[in-house]
Amino acid sequence: MDYYNNSQTPPPIYGGTRTLTQQVSDVMKKVYLRMFIGLLISGFVALGVASSPSLTMFIFGHAWVYWGMVIAMFAMAIAIPRALNRMSTTTTMLLFFLFSALMGASLASIFYVYSLGVISYTFFITAGVFGAMSVYGYFTKANLAKMGTYLFMALIGLVIAMVVNIFVASSTLDWIISIVGVLLFVGLTAWDTQQMKQIAAANLAPELTDKLATMGAMNLYLDFINLFIFLLRIFGGSRD
Repeated sequence: MDYYNNSQTPPPIYGGTRTLTQQVSDVMKKVYLRMFIGLLISGFVALGVASSPSLTMFIFGHAWVYWGMVIAMFAMAIAIPRALNRMSTTTTMLLFFLFSALMGASLASIFYVYSLGVISYTFFITAGVFGAMSVYGYFTKANLAKMGTYLFMALIGLVIAMVVNIFVASSTLDWIISIVGVLLFVGLTAWDTQQMKQIAAANLAPELTDKLATMGAMNLYLDFINLFIFLLRIFGGSRD
C-alpha cells in the first residue's frame, strides 16, 4: 500500500480533541525521536565493534559475515514496509532498531579509514545540512511529489554507477558519485520529510500512524546515514 500518496483531506479535528497541527506535531516528534535513537544505536555499535579487534576481524575478516549483514539489511528494508499491516507497533520499532544496529556494525570500518576528528566534523556538517533540508521539507508550500520521482530515478542511476566503479576503480567517477550522492540525499531529506508530514496529517488509525512514524524515522535515518557517508568520502582524508 502506497501510504505516501494518500490524498485524503484530513479533518480539522482529529480524535475529537487534538487539532490538526497538534496531530502532525505529535507524529513528527515520534519520527525524529526514533530516528535519533536509531542513530545512537548505530553510533554505539560502530564504536563497540571498532574498539574490539576480535569483532572487527570476525565481521570484516569473513566475507560471508559482512555480506550476510548487508543482505539482511536490504531484506529488512524491503520486507518491513510490505509487512507493516501484519506487524505490531512494537515489532516494527524493534526491527528498525535491529536494522540500525546492523548498519552500525557495517560502518565500524570508517574508524580505521578516517581519523576521529574527520568523522566528528563530518557528522556535524551532516547534521547541519540534514536539519536545514528537513526544516525546508516540513515548512515549504511547494509540492515536492514530482521531485521524488526524479530522485528515485537518480538513486537507481547512482547505484548502477557505484557497481560499475567497483570494477573500473576510477577516482574521477568516485568523486562524481560522491557529489551526486550528497545532492541526491539532500533532496531526499526534504522529500521524505514532506511525505511524512502529509502522512501525519491524514486521518489514519492511531496504530497505523504510529507504525508509519517508525517507517518515516527509518527513511530519514537512511537519508542521514547516506548523506554522512558521501560527505565523508568528499571531506575525509584517509587516516595516516
